[in-house]
Amino acid sequence: MLKHTTDIMYLKGVGPSRATALKKNGLETIDDLLHLFPRKYLDRTNVKQISSLQIGEQVAVIGSVIDMTLVPIRRGKIFQLSISDETGIIKCIWFNSISWISEKFSIGDRVAIFGKIEFNKGMLITHPEFDILGSNSDVMNTGIIIPIYSSSNDMKKVGIDSRGIRKLINHVISEIKIKEFLPAWIIKKHTLSNLSDSLYYIHEPKSKEHLEHAIIRLKFDELFFIHLLMCLRKQFIKTKPGIRIENSGNLLNDVFNSLPFTLTDSQKNVLREIRSDFGISKPMNRLIQGDVGSGKTIVSILAASMIIGNSYQVALMAPTELLAEQHFKEYNNFFSRFDVSVRLLTGKMNPKQKKEIYSSLQSGSINVIIGTHALFQNDVEFNKLGLVIIDEQHKFGVKQRKKLISKGKYPEVLAMTATPIPRTLAFTIHGDMDISIIDSLPKGRIPIKTSIVDRAKINKVYDFIKQEINNNNQFFIVYPIIDESETLDLKAAKSEYERLINNDFKEFNIGYLDGRMDKESVEIIMDDLVHKKLNGIVATTVIEVGINIPDATVMIIENAERFGLTQLHQLRGRIGRGNKQSYCFLVTDNNSSRKRLEIIEKSTDGFVISDSDLELRGPGE
Repeated sequence: MLKHTTDIMYLKGVGPSRATALKKNGLETIDDLLHLFPRKYLDRTNVKQISSLQIGEQVAVIGSVIDMTLVPIRRGKIFQLSISDETGIIKCIWFNSISWISEKFSIGDRVAIFGKIEFNKGMLITHPEFDILGSNSDVMNTGIIIPIYSSSNDMKKVGIDSRGIRKLINHVISEIKIKEFLPAWIIKKHTLSNLSDSLYYIHEPKSKEHLEHAIIRLKFDELFFIHLLMCLRKQFIKTKPGIRIENSGNLLNDVFNSLPFTLTDSQKNVLREIRSDFGISKPMNRLIQGDVGSGKTIVSILAASMIIGNSYQVALMAPTELLAEQHFKEYNNFFSRFDVSVRLLTGKMNPKQKKEIYSSLQSGSINVIIGTHALFQNDVEFNKLGLVIIDEQHKFGVKQRKKLISKGKYPEVLAMTATPIPRTLAFTIHGDMDISIIDSLPKGRIPIKTSIVDRAKINKVYDFIKQEINNNNQFFIVYPIIDESETLDLKAAKSEYERLINNDFKEFNIGYLDGRMDKESVEIIMDDLVHKKLNGIVATTVIEVGINIPDATVMIIENAERFGLTQLHQLRGRIGRGNKQSYCFLVTDNNSSRKRLEIIEKSTDGFVISDSDLELRGPGE
C-alpha cells in the first residue's frame, strides 16, 4: 500500500530517471503527485455518429480504419486516415510527424477520435486526439472528461507528458488511502464532498457535476488553510512583548490642534482603534484601508505624534521616490513647527548624505525617517524604533516588510493602502492584520464627474481643458506607454507630449513625467506644477500615487481600456483634491471595453469598484 510520504521513485512506472525529472518539477512524493491538479479538461462524453456531425462542433467519433495514405501537397505530404461507422465516413489528417503517426494505425483498427469538425471537400478533423480500441489496448480517452496536465521538457524527455501523468495518478488513486481531516460538522454545514471523492474526481471526473463538487471542496481546503495560517500568524504576533503607550503625549495635542480642518468620523474611529492598540503591551499590526483622498496620511501623522511624544522613532516606507517625497513634505509641514526632525532617505542619495543620516538615526536625533527600499538596507540602524508605517504595503514583499520591522524591538506596525480591497479578499491577503476602514471623504470634496469619450471627439475635450486653464485650473493627461511600439496600437506619452506642445497646447506651459526620469528632473516638474508655473503635465502611470495638486481639475486617460478598474480609480484620484468640480475623461476606441469602463463612469466608490474588478478579472495569484 502506497503512503502519502512515499518517494516518487518507488511508484510503479517511475524509476530513477523519471524520478529525477519529476523531482526537478517539485514532485518529490506520492502526495505531491496527488495534488498536481489538471490545468484544464477536455469533454469526451459527446460521442456522435458520423451522419449527425455538424461543422464547428467538438465531438468524439468511434469507428474503424478503412483507409490510410500519404497525400502529396505543395510543401511535403500529409497523412490521411479514413474512419467509418455504420452511418458514414470521416477523414482525419496530420501535417507533421507523419512517420510517427502512421505507425500507430492498421486497416481494420477500431478507434475513437476527438476534435473539431471542419469541411474541405467533405467532413474532416485536423490533428485529432485518438484512442485505439481493443482488448489489449490502454483506453484512456473515450467517452470521459479528460484531465490535461502541464509537463516540463525534462518530464517529456523521459516519456511523462499529460497522458503519462494521468497513468501515474490513476495508479496512485487505486492504491492509496486518503484520510479526511475536516470535521463532519464542517462538511455538513458547507455541503462539501469528502476528501477522498474530491481527489478522485478531480483526476477522474465521471461527470461535470462530480468535477464541480471536487473543485469546490479543494478550493475550500486552500482557503481554509490560508485562514488558519493567518490566524496562527496573528496569534504569534500577539505573543510578543510590544510597546505600551498609556499617555498620548503633548505632541499629539499640539499637532491635532494645529489641523486646519476637522477630522471625519471615520478618521476619528480609526485613530481611536490605533490608540487602543498602543495602550496594550502587544505589537500593533493594523491595516488602514481608505479610498483615494480619504485622509489616511493625517491619521498616520497623528499616530506618529503619539510615538514621538513618548521618545520613540518612526519609519515610513513608500514604494516610490515620488510618493516618499510627497510624504516627507506633508510630515515636515506638520512637524517642523514642533521641533520634530523629519528626514528623507532614498537609494539615489550620495554616500555622504546617507552616512550622515545613518549616524543621526543611530544617535536618535532623527525622529521620523521617510524613504523607499533604502530603509531596510543593512546600514540602517535605529536608536529606538517604535512605529513602522508602510504605505501601499501590497507593493512590498513579505521579506522586505519584515526586514524593516526587525530593525526595532517588536515595534508597532501601521500599513496603509489606497487600493480598496473587497472584504472577502482582504481577509485572505491581510488575515494576519487588524483592518480599519476610512469610508468617507473630507467635507467639501465634490464628486468627480467621469465620462467615456470616443477618440474622434478628443478635440472637444482639449477645448474644455483650455477653458479650465483660463479659470486658473490645471490638468493631467495619462498614457499607458512611454514610447511608441510596433506591436501595440497605443498612444505613447513621449510622442504625444511633443505633438501637444507643438499643436493643441502650444500657447500653454506643459510638463512631462515618466518613471525613467531622474529624481532632480521629477522634482523640478513637480515643484513647477505645485507653484502653477505649469498648466498641466503629460505623464505615464508614475503619477498613480503621491501627487496632491488641489487645482488639478481635469484628467484625460488615453487608451483607458488598457488599465484595470482599480488603477483607473487610483489615477482619477489625482484630481478632485480641492474644493472645485473636477472631470475625468476615459478615452477609448474599444467598444468591447465600454461596459467595463461604465463601472468607473457611474461610481466614485473605490470599494464598489474593487468588488467589480474582482468579479470581472478574478483575484489573481
